[in-house]
Amino acid sequence: MLIIGIDPGISGSICFLKDGRILDVVEMPTMTEGKKNKKQVNGSQIYNEIKHRTEKIDKNDIKVVIEQVSAMPGQGVTSMFNFGQSFGILKGICSAMQLPMYFVRPAKWKKYFNLINSEKDASRTKAIEIFPYFSSNLAKKKDSNKADAILIASFFFETFRNDE
Repeated sequence: MLIIGIDPGISGSICFLKDGRILDVVEMPTMTEGKKNKKQVNGSQIYNEIKHRTEKIDKNDIKVVIEQVSAMPGQGVTSMFNFGQSFGILKGICSAMQLPMYFVRPAKWKKYFNLINSEKDASRTKAIEIFPYFSSNLAKKKDSNKADAILIASFFFETFRNDE
């Protein structure tokens, strides 16, 4: 089974996990928008990244797991709108590709990995512990978003039971 774990948002990432092994992790494709060069997710490139890695795989063997995001206290209206827009783009792409989607709240996967109330960088440490062969790809502090995508996919891999 191929699990596509997605940490949505401008600075998120997409992890491709096949049978419990990381195939690849890509940073969320973005593009600039408007005069102020604000970033937004690049839906076309997200589609290409997923299509490229799934075209030879039966759709029944693919599961897309997206972190279920919602508004957070203290976040600006514009940033929350952009976050929601990114989430919607991801749902739309997966729907159009007819890929089954599952949603997991951050508290659920973080609790599973004992990351509640921990530093943002703790997910990177946890991902390196679980996947030491991938540690060179998680060397920088900014790679914590890649780690989140990895852990989202890994959580689903470890807890999902195929009842079909």
